[in-house]
Amino acid sequence: MTVARSVADVLTDHVMFEVECIDRMYCNVYVPQLQHAGGLLGYIQRQLGLPIASTAPLGKITDAFSAAMHRFARDQQVPWVDFAKGQRKDDVMHEHLARFTAEEGVLFIGRAQEKTSVFRTERRRDTRGDSYPWIVKTTGVVNQFYVYAVDAHFGPFFLKFCSYFPYNAKLCINGHEWAKRQAANAGVGHTALDNGFATCDDPAAVQAICDRLGPEQIDALLRKWLAILPHPFTAADRQAGYRYDISVLQAEFSLTQVLDRPISGRVFFEHVIRDNLDAGRPDQISLIFDRALRRTGPRPTPGRFRTRVITEGVTPSLHIDYKHTTIKQYHKEGRALRTETTINNPDDFGIRKRLTNLPALREIGVSANRRLLGVQRLSHNPIRAAEAFTAVHDPITTDTGHRIAGLRLGDRRAHALLQALLVFRLLPNGFANRDLRRLLAELLGAHSITAGQMSYDLRRLRAHGLITRIPRSHRYRLTDTGLHHAMLISHVHTRLLLPGLAQLTDPDPPAPSTLRTAARNYRRALDQLTEEAGLAA
Repeated sequence: MTVARSVADVLTDHVMFEVECIDRMYCNVYVPQLQHAGGLLGYIQRQLGLPIASTAPLGKITDAFSAAMHRFARDQQVPWVDFAKGQRKDDVMHEHLARFTAEEGVLFIGRAQEKTSVFRTERRRDTRGDSYPWIVKTTGVVNQFYVYAVDAHFGPFFLKFCSYFPYNAKLCINGHEWAKRQAANAGVGHTALDNGFATCDDPAAVQAICDRLGPEQIDALLRKWLAILPHPFTAADRQAGYRYDISVLQAEFSLTQVLDRPISGRVFFEHVIRDNLDAGRPDQISLIFDRALRRTGPRPTPGRFRTRVITEGVTPSLHIDYKHTTIKQYHKEGRALRTETTINNPDDFGIRKRLTNLPALREIGVSANRRLLGVQRLSHNPIRAAEAFTAVHDPITTDTGHRIAGLRLGDRRAHALLQALLVFRLLPNGFANRDLRRLLAELLGAHSITAGQMSYDLRRLRAHGLITRIPRSHRYRLTDTGLHHAMLISHVHTRLLLPGLAQLTDPDPPAPSTLRTAARNYRRALDQLTEEAGLAA
């Protein structure tokens, strides 16, 4: 067995199997009608039959819900834990989980005081000076009930209820735990990795199981345990439409690639951390997340774009940030390469937060993981990089003998085309001649480009395999090959060739540069060698 020499070697020859799966998910559980003051007023007047706009009557519901939670713990002999300030709730959960032997049930119920959004009534005065109640949304420190439980299908999870109206909750699950239980039920042999799979007899079957996890399973889990646990709303409330809904607060999408031996993982991170500290730059982020970024103008893309290397003990991890989203890459337990994208705000990608949009979020997370590995693979394989460069740079001759020009490095129009392709990769319906013509004119600073000139460029791009025509249309789509070639050549041109030539040719540089000094020393060495050769002759 050979030792991996590059990122491409590790990913191509040293991955035993890989699994893509939803990892941890943190969901909002809420009643949509009760998230604003108008909805609360409607509940008080129509459901409770009270004419006044005050939150005072809701105190009885809060007291009844808190009493029901204590009664449930007492009747079911469930341990009750009052969390101390700063106490790690996961540590308490693992202690109780180690002693738990049933197939499913509640581990314990914990209570903590936390700051959250609540409704309160304040007194206001009208123009005559008379006071009246007014409901406002504010924040307060209130009791939160943490129900830690084990589900037969999902494994450990927790459901956190706010003790104050409108009794919003949080649901936290782990997709890998669900997948491991489904694999065991299906008879697929495997050994567990912490939060993943270390080995499995049938990787394809495990992947098919992971792909099944979606909104239906998560919603079913919530409904099942809402029927078991004390419910803050009565059956009449739920019949009237005051039912809990689910939205995505945070979702992690992971790709776990189990390696043949630990040294493969060390080789990977040695190369990646050395040469990928620029992965968080806007130009690289746009490739990884398939999004257009604007750094200037009236509406620049918000967020901090950065790359971080964090070392715990001797294990490094790579972190890339985009808006509220992060990608983390690390060597898991010395056995697997874990790449995981955490989306903390679906709005970053123009997707609504409802749980029904989970498949769209998953597509973004999984794609980001793959794109990051694609950038790293291409950046660290010199043989493939050379082939990629030649394939685009050199002209080709068709079967009919027609010669089609290449996209030469250094040609201004060619590089403008490649840059435009990276932008059009974001369009799900592809692009047309006029779309590329308009953008290319802007990149070249030209007044206009004719349709005939654009057709010539489209023919070049198609012949070199960078774009493909969408069937039964006059629109085109960037291929994966086109994405990789455009990224590589744009990177070489803008990050290496132009800055290097600028340093070497500047007649009056503002400061000495390492490249300029090295070039001068190299030239002197050549001159000295030539002079010595002349004297010897």
